[in-house]
Amino acid sequence: MVKADEIPVAKTPPGGWRGDMPPPVLAGCTEPLHPDAPDLRGLWQAVRVERDGQVLTDHRLNDHVERVEQCGNRIVVTSEGVIHDMRADGTLENGVNDVAGPDLTQPIRVAAAFNEGRLDLHPFGVQAGKPPGNARDRGWHDGLALRPVQGDDATSGQRVRSHRGGKGKAGLWKY
Repeated sequence: MVKADEIPVAKTPPGGWRGDMPPPVLAGCTEPLHPDAPDLRGLWQAVRVERDGQVLTDHRLNDHVERVEQCGNRIVVTSEGVIHDMRADGTLENGVNDVAGPDLTQPIRVAAAFNEGRLDLHPFGVQAGKPPGNARDRGWHDGLALRPVQGDDATSGQRVRSHRGGKGKAGLWKY
C-alpha cells in the first residue's frame, strides 16, 4: 500500500502553473480515504456564481474548473495556477501554506478538517466554538456552486457542491 505520507507535499510553483493542469499528485496513492472524509475526488466545474443571492453571469469564476484528489486524510486541489495540498487534521502546519489564485502572490494559511460529511476550511486556523471562515468575508470566493465534469452526477446535478457551505448535496465543502 502506498500511503499519503510517502508522497511529497506539492506546492504551487513560482508564478503558478500555466496551460494544462500538472499531473495528479496523489495518483499512486492507494491508502483508503479517512472514514470521515466525503469523497470529493474528480474534476469539478462552476455552474453558478452568486453574490448576496444574485447570479453573476459575467464573473471570472464562471469558467472555474478544479481537480480534487484525495488519499487518507490528504486533499489536493489544483486550479487557477495553484496546487493546494493539505491534510484534514485541523492544523495550520499541515493545512494549505501557499499562495491564492488568481494573482498567485497573496499568502494563505488554511487549516482543514472533516466535519459531519464536509471538508471544512478554516482560514488562519481552527478556533474552538468558531465555525469555518466565510469565504465572502475573506474576499476569496463569492457563492460558487460546482458540479462534476465526468460521470453520472455531471448531468444529473446530484453532486453539486457549494463553496458557501451547508450540509447535504450542496454542502460538501464549507469555508
